[in-house]
Amino acid sequence: MNQNGVIRLLRISDLPALEWGGEYVHFRQVYREIYEQYRMGRTLPWVIDTPTDGIIGQLFVQLDSQNKRLADGVLRAYLFSFRVKPKFQRKGWGTKLLSYVEMVLLEQGFQWTTLRVSKDNDLARQFYEHRGYSIVAEELGEWKYIDHRGIQQVVTDPSFRMEKCLRYGKTPCES
Repeated sequence: MNQNGVIRLLRISDLPALEWGGEYVHFRQVYREIYEQYRMGRTLPWVIDTPTDGIIGQLFVQLDSQNKRLADGVLRAYLFSFRVKPKFQRKGWGTKLLSYVEMVLLEQGFQWTTLRVSKDNDLARQFYEHRGYSIVAEELGEWKYIDHRGIQQVVTDPSFRMEKCLRYGKTPCES
């Protein structure tokens, strides 16, 4: 990858770097669980790693879900926790990471990607729309996690569910 960055899968030694100097420390247990799910073949946690700044971005993929509209383990994968550090935004890193992950999923036989974007995040929604994603539903966006202190947190973030057919222009996707 140009600018001396590489897109690669998460290593256990990367887990502290995902906390971004404390900004995301509350997700410490979530990140550990994602890594364990990766070891079991259920997720693909991708990062952008640079030699000078370390981890500057991440995009996680859930391959299967109880909610088959998100991920079904065969044709549909769910993208989540996509972020690039502010200093590196609007420089092409997010586009490169998303494109790379979509290419890998397509090579593995997936035809659709789904994601959720906060209704309040117009820039992110536009980013996805410019890359072929379409809004297919509105969702409550409620989820729970255990924070770094062991306390359950409940997040309510009204969202749009968006989808993209990875095979556009080749073999049409079926809904």
